[in-house]
Amino acid sequence: MTMYAALGALEQGLVYGIMVVGVYLTFRILDFPDLTVDGSLPLGAAISAVAITGGVAPYGALLLAAAGGFLAGVVTAVLNTKFKILHLLASILTMIALYSINIRIMSGPNIALIGSATVFDPLIGVGVPGHLAGLVVYALFAVAVVGALIWFLKTAFGQTLLATGDNPQMITSLGVNTHLVIIVGVGLSNALVALSGALVAQNQGAADVGMGIGTIIAGLASVIIGETIFGASTVVRAVIAALLGSVLYRFAIALALSIDFRGFSFSPSDLNLITALLVIGALVAPQLREKVRRR
Repeated sequence: MTMYAALGALEQGLVYGIMVVGVYLTFRILDFPDLTVDGSLPLGAAISAVAITGGVAPYGALLLAAAGGFLAGVVTAVLNTKFKILHLLASILTMIALYSINIRIMSGPNIALIGSATVFDPLIGVGVPGHLAGLVVYALFAVAVVGALIWFLKTAFGQTLLATGDNPQMITSLGVNTHLVIIVGVGLSNALVALSGALVAQNQGAADVGMGIGTIIAGLASVIIGETIFGASTVVRAVIAALLGSVLYRFAIALALSIDFRGFSFSPSDLNLITALLVIGALVAPQLREKVRRR
């Protein structure tokens, strides 16, 4: 793997790590399988791109993107909690709707940001090389998001969120409105996913309606890899493991794509196969390790 590829993998691991932390929130904490993320990631990118081309400041565009993602998550959660639609089906319905909505927002399947201001410009303006500006901004956002989520989960509402995922019957008997907790939790998850999409769009200079395909698979793979490698004995450790799992996942993908063994090599079209192999390896490894330990 070249240094350029390694830097690219680290960049992607950090920015998509924000998305992975959002997936962890629904997948592990709320036990809510949410496929909305395949639509909310390009939603964040679309809102951010349209806002910037419309004259909104780059950081303001990020806030608008996160708000859009939050609303998308709220729609999914309301369909599930208020209209009793199975959470998986509710999230699929929202994801499908978002595909058309994103095209409406961009007035087409994609929109370019070439020449527009982005959150990376101030760093480049003070002399940070362009190829490192993305890494610095992504690292700052990833650390801030992980720190904010850990703080949030230690608040009274965060503890209620944890209890709702662990034992909804018990928390309901205590008089807690679990529907509201789920709606806020799924909304927050998709806000983080949309923020990740907005940052990606500002860095690559374009938003595309297809950029969210496979997001949930990558998110789940990163969560599982992170838990397997770094453990999840506490919430703090699990959140940090999700971010680090994202980085490891991107490094593993980059490493696999760089393999060239006697004329055999992977191509970008093999990405789903590589992801499946990584997840299988992460799931099987603890069982094999336990069997070896018992012998």
